[in-house]
Amino acid sequence: MFKKPVSTNKEDGHLAWWQLSLIGVGCIIGTGFFLASSIAIQMTGPSVILAFTMAACATYIVFEALAKMSANDPQKGSFRTYAKKAYGRWAGFSSGWVYWCSEILIIGSQLTAISLLTKLWFPKVALWIFALIYAICGLLVLFIGAKAFGKLESVFAVMKIAAIFMFIIIAVLALTGVIDGNPKDNIPSTLEGFFPKGILGFWSALLFAFYAHGGIEVMGVMAIHLKKKEDAPKSGKVMLGLLGIIYVTSLILALLLMPYTKFKDDKSPFVTALSGFNLDFFPHVFTAAIIIAGFSTMSASLFSVTTILTTLSEEGDAPAIFSKQTKKKFKMPLPAIALTSVGLILSIVTSLLLPDKVYQYITTAAALMLLYNWLFILAMYHRLVDTTKADKVKRVIGIILVSAAVSGALFHSTSRPGFFISVIFLSIIAIIVLFLRKKWKKEEV
Repeated sequence: MFKKPVSTNKEDGHLAWWQLSLIGVGCIIGTGFFLASSIAIQMTGPSVILAFTMAACATYIVFEALAKMSANDPQKGSFRTYAKKAYGRWAGFSSGWVYWCSEILIIGSQLTAISLLTKLWFPKVALWIFALIYAICGLLVLFIGAKAFGKLESVFAVMKIAAIFMFIIIAVLALTGVIDGNPKDNIPSTLEGFFPKGILGFWSALLFAFYAHGGIEVMGVMAIHLKKKEDAPKSGKVMLGLLGIIYVTSLILALLLMPYTKFKDDKSPFVTALSGFNLDFFPHVFTAAIIIAGFSTMSASLFSVTTILTTLSEEGDAPAIFSKQTKKKFKMPLPAIALTSVGLILSIVTSLLLPDKVYQYITTAAALMLLYNWLFILAMYHRLVDTTKADKVKRVIGIILVSAAVSGALFHSTSRPGFFISVIFLSIIAIIVLFLRKKWKKEEV
C-alpha cells in the first residue's frame, strides 16, 4: 500500500546564497568535464567551445526556472513535486523515477571512473576493492546530513576550481614560452577549421557538453536549505557564471596547446594538452583532482536520489517504508538509503562485468534521461510561476537547446544506442504509470 501524500515544505534554512553557489560548482564539476569533454572534442574539434557555451546558456535557463519555482514554493521534492502540481500525479511519479534511475546509473559510472583512475598508483589492486571503498565513503557522506554535506561540497568545489586554475596558469606559461615545450599553432582560421566534423559532429557533441553541466537538480533539492529562499536565482547566476568562465577558458587553452586530433576519449584533455611538456607531477596532481571531482559528484547524486526517493514515498508514489526515518537525534531515511545502496551495488557490478562500450551506452542513456527532466522543468515552469515575456522567450530557447542535445545523440555511433536504451527506460515507466492510474483514480474517489 502507498501512503497518503504529506506536506514536506518545512525546512530550516542554514545556507547563504554563496554557499549554494559553491555547492553547485561542487555538484556539477565532475568526470563529465574532466574526462567526457575529450569525447566532445573528438566529435567536433574547436567548435566544442561553442557547444559548451550553448550548454551553459541552457543550463542557466533551466536552473533559473527551477530556482524561481523553489523561491515561490520551497519543496523537499523539488522538480518532481512541481511536476506533480503542474500536470498531475503521473508527472511527479514519472519525473521522480526517471531521475532516480538515471542518477543511479551515473553514480555507478562515476564510481567506476574514479576506481580506474586510482589504479594509476596501485595497479595490482583489484578494481572492485577501490569501488567498494569509494562506495562506503560516499554512503558515510550521506549520513552526515544536509548541513555538513553542504560544507563538504564547498570544500570539494574549492579544490576542483584550484585544480582547473592550476591547469590554466601552467597552460598560459607554456603558451608564452616560460615553460619549455613545443606548443602548436592550433587557432582555426576558417569556418571549416572551426567545424572540422561538420554540423552533425557538432550536433552530436552537444550531449557531452550538456552532460558536463549535469548536477543543477541537486541545487534545486538543496535550495530549500537557503536562509533566504529568494536568493536561489542569484546563487545560480554566480555559480553558472563562474562555471562558464573556467570551462571555456580551460578548453580554449587545451586546444591551443594540442591539435584536437590528439585527444583520446579515455584520457583527460587537460593531461593530454600538457603531455608535451616536462611536467611529471601534473598527471598525478590532476588525476587526484579528477578523483575528488568524481567522488564529489557521486556523493551529491547519492544525497539527491535518496531525498527524491523519500519524497516519492511521502507523497504516495513509492512504498511507504522508504519514508520511514530513525527516531534518533539525526533522523535518517534508512530504507531509502538501503534501496539506493542496492542500486549502487548493482550499478557497480554492471560497470565491472559489461564491456566498456556497452556500459558507455547505459551512462549515455542516463545523461539523456537527465535532459528529459530538464525538458519537464521547462514545460511545467509557466504553469507554476507568473512569467514575463523575457521568461517566455528564454523558456523557448532552453527547450530548443536541450532538444538539440537530445536529438544529437542519434547522429553518432557511441551515443545512438544510449538514446534507444533511454527510450526503453521511459517506456517501462510509462507502462507502470498506465497500470497505476486506475489505482490512483480509485484513491481519489
